[in-house]
Amino acid sequence: MTTGVRRRMGVEERRQQLIGVALELFSHRSPDDVSIDEIAAAAGISRPLVYHYFPGKLSLYEAALRRAADELALRFVEPQEGSLGSRLLRVMGRFFAFVDDHGPGFSALMRGGPAIGSSRANAMIDEVRQAAYEQILAHLGVDKPPARLALVVRSWVSLAESTALLWLDGREIPRSELELQLVHDFAALAAVSAAYDAEMAGILVRILADEPADGPFGELVGRLVALVPAGVPAPR
Repeated sequence: MTTGVRRRMGVEERRQQLIGVALELFSHRSPDDVSIDEIAAAAGISRPLVYHYFPGKLSLYEAALRRAADELALRFVEPQEGSLGSRLLRVMGRFFAFVDDHGPGFSALMRGGPAIGSSRANAMIDEVRQAAYEQILAHLGVDKPPARLALVVRSWVSLAESTALLWLDGREIPRSELELQLVHDFAALAAVSAAYDAEMAGILVRILADEPADGPFGELVGRLVALVPAGVPAPR
């Protein structure tokens, strides 16, 4: 990302360069720990010139966050092809790839901190969550979700976020296992909700009708069945 050589750039080109440099630095360390001097050095320009394009680190952080938020939201966009379980698994793969690549910045963003304490930054975070929510509903083929479905989807988006944050602390569980587990978590949340609501039950039946036996949801059923001791009668 470092240029090493100064060259003249147009205003927008220089702004985009600084945003890219800031994102790269924020990806390896918390934004609070990155100084304007470091950003200037990495961009190959002087500190005063950084302030010429951005009035302060917070404004540069917000611009970098805007780019990152847009990229993260796109990770939830998936062609509506194949089973829902397979789609969600691909989405989780892209989501965790982003988290892996931008660990400290992602952690600082979601956990909050002095550099993130602006209403615009918080609004961008909410935009990502809303985009993820809307994408999942689109895959479910639901325009106006019933209350329980809305709760399931929003809870799952929140679960994916918190799981990613915990994983970043030590990466003790293989990433691929967590990606699959989160897909199973979605099915489990939907199944528990379906046990309490007929409308949710209908949605779940429709989802499972298109799921192959060797898909992510089918694998979950197999894992659960394997947990039941032999000879235990089914509940009446």
